[in-house]
Amino acid sequence: MVRSGVRGDRSRPGVRGAGEGGKGWADGPHGAESGPGADEGDNAPVAEPQGHGRHGGGGRGRGSAPGRPRRRRRVLRWSATVLAVLILGTAGAGYLYYEHLNGNIKKDDLNLGDKEIAKPTPNAAGQTPLNILVIGSDARDTKENQQLGGAKETFGGTPLADVQMLVHLSADRSNMSVISMPRDTLLQIPKCTDPDDGKVYQASNGRVMTNQSLGRGGPGCTVATWQELTGIHIDHFMMVDFSGVVSMADAIGGVPVCVTANIYSKDSQGHGSGLKLKEGTTYIKGKQALQWLRTRYGFEDGSDIARAKAQHQYMNAMVRELRENATITNPNKLRKLAEEATDSLTVDDGLGTVAKLYDLSTELRKVAPKRITMTTMPYTYVGARVVPKEGDAEKLFRLVREDIALDGKGKKKATAEQASDDPAAAEDEIGVLVENGTRTSTLAPVSGRASTVTQLLVREGFTKTTADQTSAVSEDETVVRYPSAELEGDAQAVAKALGIPLSQVEKSTNVSGVTLVVGADWREGTAYKAKKENDRTPESADALNGANKKACMQVNPNFTW
Repeated sequence: MVRSGVRGDRSRPGVRGAGEGGKGWADGPHGAESGPGADEGDNAPVAEPQGHGRHGGGGRGRGSAPGRPRRRRRVLRWSATVLAVLILGTAGAGYLYYEHLNGNIKKDDLNLGDKEIAKPTPNAAGQTPLNILVIGSDARDTKENQQLGGAKETFGGTPLADVQMLVHLSADRSNMSVISMPRDTLLQIPKCTDPDDGKVYQASNGRVMTNQSLGRGGPGCTVATWQELTGIHIDHFMMVDFSGVVSMADAIGGVPVCVTANIYSKDSQGHGSGLKLKEGTTYIKGKQALQWLRTRYGFEDGSDIARAKAQHQYMNAMVRELRENATITNPNKLRKLAEEATDSLTVDDGLGTVAKLYDLSTELRKVAPKRITMTTMPYTYVGARVVPKEGDAEKLFRLVREDIALDGKGKKKATAEQASDDPAAAEDEIGVLVENGTRTSTLAPVSGRASTVTQLLVREGFTKTTADQTSAVSEDETVVRYPSAELEGDAQAVAKALGIPLSQVEKSTNVSGVTLVVGADWREGTAYKAKKENDRTPESADALNGANKKACMQVNPNFTW
């Protein structure tokens, strides 16, 4: 099966909700409204031989009765943000049709990088967060896509990941956080290996635009890029085109969006999506929905940042409409939705069947819109591009890593200093492994840091302490981990000897003995100073609550009528 949106010429029947200028996520070919590569610089797409992915669709999911009307209505009550395509979970009319839908779904490898990011530690109830990377490809890989997107010269070229959104579902399923990364973000893309032909893409030489990651072996390279930048373990990805989302807008009667003035996204040079709306709120669907999602020219300063804000408003409004007004019962309409939704998806193997997608939708719809927070990665301009904003971007990533709700309403991380009932052994009997976790998304690890702290512990009497010289991990905060209750007292003794708060001592099945990870908060010096963290979402993240019905896009005066 060909990987849709990556390469190949898999055609799909019918033109669904296409706006002027195409079905891609950006306003023009590869995000350049004025023509291919118009503002990409050395990011212009390079032609690549077409080939076939090694993963086909199909696979039997956990059998369910996809034709039951009651369940059909119930699935429409889900409350996720960007995953509206999961309507497909109950749209079948029998086993054969169910298998047909499974066959529509395309699959690809989850991670093409060579570095592992540790999974989050379960909470007290044994629950873990769920992180899903949603990718929008700007590929011109079929005759249909080329017809919709224009730019004949880019046909079959290297695709770009022009939309990237990380969806974080909290461990207790009470809240959801979404982080959008502007496609113009400059960062280093890690080494990736194409699973189909074994081609190795070495790490980028310096910083390049993040949307190039998709063309370096597939969506798994985009996942690897996110993981290395944020330190967040990603469980799944979904690569989509807007047809499924637009079809959902049609099915529920449209999605309400708001503009502060009449807008026409088109200038004298032909830049723009063609979106034309009157001031105020309009229910959009079909062509207009796709135009809204692609519009850059006409919103605020005409940047990719403004486009991300418009997408956030649309997704939030769609969730509210699904929860409040969805009453789809027409079998033919549901069948069409299921076809289009499954046909527009490329996922990792862990989401590769209708049943698995339905299970995911069940988890997502537990969150009410008022507990959904949409954000944009804090950024700083470098010329016409952006880079992660020092301090604020890392703080936003930390909040998600630590499963702290971005709306400020969640339970705070436990900080109680509670001594263990397990008595500690003598210092010279406690074995300790010290790891260097000082690497960050922007800084290399401090060489020899594990050895330095090992010597500190030896001087404190922990003579069985050794430094792990094999690898450098990434840990924001210095932490002492232990594998079982009988070693808790030993771990706390190590923490006390170095002045590390007991709140930073945790049980973990990822270690085999007492393990001290020297974090990025202790890159120098011999005395550990615990920082008091502020867990408020940075203002620069431009947070938008899912229940906000008053959000309205600011219209650029040069694009009014």
